[in-house]
Formats: sequence, C-alpha cells, structure tokens
Amino acid sequence: MVVKKAKIVIIGAGMAGLTAANKLYTAEGSKDLFDISVVEGGGRIGGRINTAEFMGERIEMGATWIHGIGGSPIYKIAEQIGALHSDQSWECMDGYSGQSTTVAEGGIELSPATVDPISTLFQKLMDFAQGKITGDSDILQQANYDKRSIGEFLQQGIDSYWVSKNGETEVNGCKEWSQKSLEEAIFAMYENNQRTYTSAGDLSTLDFISESEYQMFPGEEITIAKGYLSVIESIASVLPPGLVQLGKKVTKIEWHPELDPPNIPTPVTLHFADGSHISADHVIVTVSLGVLKAGTQPDSPSPLFHPPLPSFKTEAISRLGFGVVNKLFLRLAPVTENGLNLKRTHQFPCLNFVFHQPDSKFRRKKIPWWMRKTTSLRPIYQNSSLLLSWLAGEEALHLEKLKDDEIINGVSTTISNFLIQKSESENSESDSNCCNKMNGHRNIEFSFSQVLKSQWGSDPLFLGSYSYVAVGSSGEDLDAMAEPLPRTEESSKSPLLQILFAGEATHRTHYSTTHGAYFSGLREANRLLHHYNCT
Repeated sequence: MVVKKAKIVIIGAGMAGLTAANKLYTAEGSKDLFDISVVEGGGRIGGRINTAEFMGERIEMGATWIHGIGGSPIYKIAEQIGALHSDQSWECMDGYSGQSTTVAEGGIELSPATVDPISTLFQKLMDFAQGKITGDSDILQQANYDKRSIGEFLQQGIDSYWVSKNGETEVNGCKEWSQKSLEEAIFAMYENNQRTYTSAGDLSTLDFISESEYQMFPGEEITIAKGYLSVIESIASVLPPGLVQLGKKVTKIEWHPELDPPNIPTPVTLHFADGSHISADHVIVTVSLGVLKAGTQPDSPSPLFHPPLPSFKTEAISRLGFGVVNKLFLRLAPVTENGLNLKRTHQFPCLNFVFHQPDSKFRRKKIPWWMRKTTSLRPIYQNSSLLLSWLAGEEALHLEKLKDDEIINGVSTTISNFLIQKSESENSESDSNCCNKMNGHRNIEFSFSQVLKSQWGSDPLFLGSYSYVAVGSSGEDLDAMAEPLPRTEESSKSPLLQILFAGEATHRTHYSTTHGAYFSGLREANRLLHHYNCT
C-alpha cells in the first residue's frame, strides 16, 4: 500500500524559505514522508539577498553584513564554502577603517576632538538602550528613560549633555555654527545612521523597551567576499531540480480553520497570478512583513488569506514596524584628456555629512531634501570608483522615484557644498581643534557617470526592507507572528499546522537579520518534523 506523502509548500525562496526546504529535504526519512515544493514569485532565489555586479564590481543590493561572527550560522556556512575570500574586489572589502572625514555643511572639516565626544555620547546612549551597560554616568542618570521611543530617549540624552556643558555656545572660527548647533547636527548624523540600521524612518517610532531584547552575535561585522548569494546558493544546492519554482506569485491562500478533517483531504489551496493553483497539507509562509501588511489590511483590494487571519495575528502584523532602506551606488566619471582616460590623481574621500538642522538660516537651499538625512558617501573599498550611500524612510522611498540625472544632480550639488574652496582669510581664522578647510580636496570636481539604486519599497514582492519593533508593539507581537495556524486549541475543528510562518519578522531576538530568517526557517521545518515524529 502506497502511503500518501504530506504535501508541503514553502512560499518564498529567500533565506527562511530555502533553509526550511533544506532542513525538510535532508532530514533522515523525510523523502518517504514529504512532497516538498518552494514557490517564488520573482525570477531569482535569495529574496532580500541580492548580490549583483555594477561596472565590474561585486556589490550587494540587499543584505550586506554578517552581524557578528561569533556563533553566526551565516558566518559558519560562508566559512565552510570558502566564500570569505576572493580575488575579485567586493563591496566593503576593507571595511570602514576609521579613515573617514567628517565635514559640516559649508565645507568645514571637523576634527576628531569635535566629533568624538558626540560619537561617544551617542554610542553610550544606544548601549544603554540595548541593555549593554547600566546608567552609571552623569548623562544616563539625568536622562529620563521611561520614554516610549528611542527618539525621545536620545533627545533627552543630548539635552542632558548640553546642560552638563554649562551653556557653552560659540565655536571659534566657524561663523555658521554655534557649539550647540554643531553638536546637534553631529548627533543627528548618528541618529540618521541608526535609521538605516533599524529601518525605522523616524526614531520616534522605534520602541524603547523592546530595543534591549534585540541580540547581536559577538565579534566583528564582515561582508562576504564572494557575495551573500553564495550562502543562499549553498543552502539551495541540495535541493533537486524543479523543487524550487520561480515566477509563481501567490495571490490567495485558502485555508480551513473550522472544518472537520474528513472534509479536507488537503486543507490549504494556493492560487497563483498565472491562474494555476496547488493544494497542500502544510504551507510555510515566508513573505516579508510588508507583503503581509498589504495583504491583511481590512480594506485591502486583494486579501491574501481566505478566510482572513485571526485578530491576534493581524493585530501583530499591523503593530510591528517595517521600514525602507535603500542603497545608492554612483560611479565616478573617468578623468579624460583629448579623449583618453587618465589615472585619477585624487581619490574620493570617505565623507561623513553634518547638515544644518531645519531651523538654521545657513542651510543651503540647493541641497535636495532627500539628501539631508544621508550620513555618508564613500568608496565601496579603498580607491574604488564606485561610491555608496544609504537612505532610509521617506528619503529612501523618494529615491526610488528619481531619474538618474536627478540623482546625479542632487548628489553633485550636495558635494559641492561640502568640498568647497575656502579663502585664506577664512582658513586663518579656523580653530585647529575644531574645524579646518578641506585641504586635500579643494578645487577638485568630482562627476558621476552611472547610477544604480535598490528599490525595496516599491517592489511588490517585498514592499520594504526589514522589520523593527514600533512604539505600540512589543516582542510578544514577534512571537505572535511565529505562531502557526490554526492554534492548538482549535485542533478539534481542523488539521493542525495548515499555515506556518517564517522570516526575519517572526524571530523575537534576531529580527531584521539574515540569521534571524535562517533560524526561523529551521524552527518551522523542525516543527513539521516533530509533528510527523521525524527526528
């Protein structure tokens, strides 16, 4: 007698989906128990991992870093497959080794003596918020940290810092800047950097209490020399041809939370954009939180689930945050003379931007608004002709709508207000302990020839970049995201584990990361293996 295999369909061929498929397919005895398929709406595997090449350079359009190598499964895989070393140059191959130059709007180079105290303050505040240190300093003791958001907490931290400075207000030789306005702008630079880490477009929406639950692995943060996609390809390599089906976008998931088992031979039916459908015993949903948000809104024109998900699930989906972070790559135009390309005598510096705040009368009106929360612009590695900048929130979304020439003009205008010539009289007035002219880059014009940008916010398969715990939500919502349907207490009404959920937004302590997605894929695969007593 042939025993019917349990049909398992995994939606999404990203880190979570392929990890689940790998685990289910390779488990001992599973081939006799399971019929496994992975359906992917796009034309490639990887999901929010997308290694690409631009002008002959290896870059990452999505996930970039291994966040801590101590205990990271991603690091372990990359090491095992030899992906950590390459003869080809790659993005961040030499990291950011402290050689960056911080410049204030108007072309004022800031010394470490000016920047470092604010950098230390910001890091101390974030370390406290993340539970790494206690409030043993004067600033932390003065700050009222019963606030709801990280943004409120950081503002109280900088306010307390200014109180401790006893009202010092002037900066010698910097006519545009007072001490307070300069420190405020430097602090804002670090806040904007934090926006790209968390994907929270506004730190006032980032929950303070939940920040301490987020966990990082110890050790350095590194990039993968042969590309993040090499890890995905390794995970997928054990799967036989045809198991992963590309171009299969799911438009509706039908499930049966209230019918008796005899009436449901295969309780879940997936409908696809091409008009086809497939039935399954179990479906692992690994689509992004952005897609879940769009598909579960009460007024959604195309609900993803039928019947709708229970309220505990939809409320968690609604409360959690899901932001947009995009990467902008620009290629420096070659230096030419008489039609010949010349060797560039000046490399583009690793620039950190300190912008005037909105209430300053010294703000350069020609700098576009979408550049004003950009933290940096720097070569992807030393001496590379490719430059990289990160944008988050509404600026990142706006970037997706801009034409290449608009981007080039906006970036060029911004640079011209930072790498500008200073007169000798202005330079002689500068305080060497605070600010200096941009000696190494005066009178140098940099132009750009090509642009490449990620567009995670408008991509219908993602609708954003990664999740965060928003004000009003909590780690319990992340746990609710991971709970399978129907719930155990409803087992008398219908088969268990019809719909399972994986992906970075379903992991309480490692959300927003590739390793969080990896762990979630293992979790749901193991849940099914345990259900079938397959260990």
